[in-house]
Amino acid sequence: MFVEIEDIVKQYAHHLALDHVSMRIPAGKIFGLLGPNGAGKTTLIRIINRITAPDSGIIRFDSRPMQPSDIFRIGYLPEERGLYKKMKVGEQAIYFARLKGLSYSEARKRLIRWFDRFDIMPWWNRRLEELSKGMQQKVQFIITVIHEPDLLIFDEPFSGFDPINTDLLKDEMLALKDAGCTLIFSTHNMVSIEEICDEIALINEAKVVLTGNIRDVREQFKENIFRACVTGDCVHVPNSLYTVISEQKTGCHTELTVRKNGACSNSALLHVLSQQYEIHSFNEVLPSMHDIFVRVVKGMSK
Repeated sequence: MFVEIEDIVKQYAHHLALDHVSMRIPAGKIFGLLGPNGAGKTTLIRIINRITAPDSGIIRFDSRPMQPSDIFRIGYLPEERGLYKKMKVGEQAIYFARLKGLSYSEARKRLIRWFDRFDIMPWWNRRLEELSKGMQQKVQFIITVIHEPDLLIFDEPFSGFDPINTDLLKDEMLALKDAGCTLIFSTHNMVSIEEICDEIALINEAKVVLTGNIRDVREQFKENIFRACVTGDCVHVPNSLYTVISEQKTGCHTELTVRKNGACSNSALLHVLSQQYEIHSFNEVLPSMHDIFVRVVKGMSK
């Protein structure tokens, strides 16, 4: 599913939650929705889910205006979980699956397959409150995807998960993408964004302030910093082509981080360094999404 969000505005009393927000979410990709608390991410997600309506603007699915029936093509995992703690796990999983249009037999068949995959089948007849927070999250994830929607929206899906189960969920999200699903992934975990997202949009103060392919965004903010793993007894000789940022000795190797100056080419920089050191590796250091997030948001607050 290809999603177009065009010129969305949403005002709550004296608070402008979304200010002419537009973005394009390509089909079959994982799209990271980023922003500080209060930026407008949750409001946008609620509008896509038809929980609330925009004051103006339009959302299109596959180049046509979104219709009320399209809600059945969406799976939504909210940050605030909404399961019934006194109800048995399997019983309520079937209940939610049937709300999404599945027959009892089809719902049970799919749920058993997912419960086995997530190793929670022994908890089928237990009350939800007896499960750990991480296991409850697994149940909610399964309920979100059980009707095999075209668009999946995950709001902080890794909250409460240990590293092993976080990796399990990431693998499932990537598998869903490979199966053709479009995913919107909202999180403050920038490492996860870099690991699984294809494109991102950063919302700050109700506006989209940055959008694009992950690699292109990191290229846009690069600062001509390079890291080389070197050995050699020669003393470093200052050179106008670069400035040394740091030198870190590890055993017989030194990790040398430098900033390239002016219009110096990468080849010229490598040539100069090779005259002073034995070079074992040489690569450009691109800024992390965490660094970019902080730089953009802090830059707007000045």
